[in-house]
Amino acid sequence: MEGQEGQQSHAALTLAQDYFKKGEYAEAEGLYSAYIRQCVCATSAGAALGSPEDLATAYNNRGQIKYFRVDFYEAMDDYTSAIEVQPNFEVPYYNRGLILYRLGYFDEALEEFKKVLDLNPGFQDASLSLKQTILDKEEKQRRHY
Repeated sequence: MEGQEGQQSHAALTLAQDYFKKGEYAEAEGLYSAYIRQCVCATSAGAALGSPEDLATAYNNRGQIKYFRVDFYEAMDDYTSAIEVQPNFEVPYYNRGLILYRLGYFDEALEEFKKVLDLNPGFQDASLSLKQTILDKEEKQRRHY
């Protein structure tokens, strides 16, 4: 039975990723949520369903969908969950940093971008975001905001 549940949940994850890539976010979000629920329920029952990488990706991608809707705090919750599942996954740190930057929390955003670069020094977008955050923080201080 567990094998069949695992196959079904993996199929739901694959389908969610297909919808996500096509920009069909409502469908993708529902499938990501179902996958996450199945994994959390299996874990609390003492079983493993899916890999930590898959669960972290599901949280991260669901967070992206919330980000696109400008549900920033809900998105950050999903990014945080992705990090809790897989602490060395740099993408949710980057995504969380982007939200913190957009909200004007430059110090917190800087920490997120630095963490990304600690995990993956070649992450170009994080490097650019770090530089821009430093510039904007300095500008904010110069203007006494």
